[in-house]
Amino acid sequence: MEPVQEKRWKIAPVVPSYLAEELKDYSPVTRQLLYNRGITSKVEAEHYLQADLPGYSPFLLSGMTEVVDRLLYAVDHREKIAIYGDYDVDGVTATTLMVEILQAYGAGVQWYIPNRFDEGYGLNADAVRELHERGVDVLLTVDCGIRSPGEARLAAQLGMDMIISDHHHPGSELPEAVGVICPKQAGNVYPYEHLSGVGLAFKIAEALLLRRPLVGVSAHNWLDLVALGTVADVVPLTGENRSLVRKGLEILKQSNREGILALARVAGLKLPSIESSHIGFILGPRLNAAGRVESAKAAVELLLARDLFQAGILAQQLDAQNRERQRLTQEVQERAIEIASAGKSDYLIMAFDPTFNPGVVGLAASRLVELYYRPAIVGQSEEDAGQTCASCRSIPEFHITRALDQCAELLERHGGHQAAAGFTVRNENLPVLQERLSSIAEQTLGNLDLIPSLHADMELPLSEIQPEVLWDLRRLQPTGEGNPEAFFVSRGVQVKDARCVGARGEHLKLSLVDGRIVWDAIAFRQGHHIQNMPRFVDVLYTLEQNTYNGNTTLQLRVRDLKPAQ
Repeated sequence: MEPVQEKRWKIAPVVPSYLAEELKDYSPVTRQLLYNRGITSKVEAEHYLQADLPGYSPFLLSGMTEVVDRLLYAVDHREKIAIYGDYDVDGVTATTLMVEILQAYGAGVQWYIPNRFDEGYGLNADAVRELHERGVDVLLTVDCGIRSPGEARLAAQLGMDMIISDHHHPGSELPEAVGVICPKQAGNVYPYEHLSGVGLAFKIAEALLLRRPLVGVSAHNWLDLVALGTVADVVPLTGENRSLVRKGLEILKQSNREGILALARVAGLKLPSIESSHIGFILGPRLNAAGRVESAKAAVELLLARDLFQAGILAQQLDAQNRERQRLTQEVQERAIEIASAGKSDYLIMAFDPTFNPGVVGLAASRLVELYYRPAIVGQSEEDAGQTCASCRSIPEFHITRALDQCAELLERHGGHQAAAGFTVRNENLPVLQERLSSIAEQTLGNLDLIPSLHADMELPLSEIQPEVLWDLRRLQPTGEGNPEAFFVSRGVQVKDARCVGARGEHLKLSLVDGRIVWDAIAFRQGHHIQNMPRFVDVLYTLEQNTYNGNTTLQLRVRDLKPAQ
């Protein structure tokens, strides 16, 4: 299977004249961007551009009343509460938020993050028993637990009250608990179902403070954590999520949280200029690195740190672990390509190996999807344990979690989203699982033209771009899943200079000319174009600020380029 380099460009239709009149108070670029995002009235436009919080009551979430009652009872009776979180950014931020809000009430609260390597994803029986031995009375999960009915039963048998808060899709059986908070569960009436794990933790904090206000304490104090976890977990940045992240970014810009300040410092990030992309590419990977390389405990300790010296040490540790994560990902990716190349399926990439680091298999799977535009599954086969733990990444045409649901009887556990999932399977069941998943992929994808599509908002000659367009783009923030960055197409642009940059020459640095203006451009992971670089190109790109040596300029971040038509 050869890497996919051809991409189909899809440019949005021009704003109809009647809508252009309705949105006449905005610039032509803003009008087009609004229309492309489904906004068709001035009222909708103002709500979108302001990103106001919708003000949904947290008590609309099924189970919230029971959860608040139980937590406040635990506070009043000095019971021990344990927060059980996931090891990714969403999980560690949700854990931190719940620990801090309960500490504000004077609760006896502790936290537990499973070790990815020893315990795997989600609740596990050994951890439940350990927390019982610690004397825990109430066990509250964040960002996990919705597919752990067996562990919930064990907790009940041991005499612990279980509370589940999880944003993932439920399985066929809901865990038995004092309260199950999941916006995707049947019968839930909450108006927005795409909250992240830390978003749900925020709603619990809101509910607690509505029921029992604390002087000087507002749930908005934790929106910096909500922004970090929501963006890093790649949930849709629409509706309430977008509002929460917009407000959270403002708090991050003025952050007094020592851990975030220290992490930004080691990463070379200036918090006053932070955008959602900086979470996705700079802060998020460093917070994730702890759980991928060793234990995510360091990430929680960093976010909870109140001592600047301790925060600095932890931040340096996470930065070093991130560099190690990058090295491991490259190794697993290269080996996975070798294994997948010997496979039989043309529609699903699968690679399993005992040497794979389970902390980076998901990242390697993501890179394979990017290279080949096929669903990819990468996992570590543990011979001693007799099982394989794998991460899955997919393409829009293939719902990976539904595919796993069709193989549920072969799996020890599984769960996830449409585009990303994970599972554990006994090694004796792995060959059958591979055959069945390959068959499902072929049935689903066999008759499709699998060429990745890149979407652009409009054609815009480089010669017509004014500095004011950056203001138009800032009003889209925060951008991400469901609210994409604005991309433009400029045609017939002259290539004045092109050279490869990066440790392996994988990136492309360009100087592009249209008229008299020379534009700097960077094209990540597109160094292969240097071999056949035409003199004139069509480019699909977004605009961004580039600050170097104190000077700030506009540059193009090129997503794709083709010979000029």
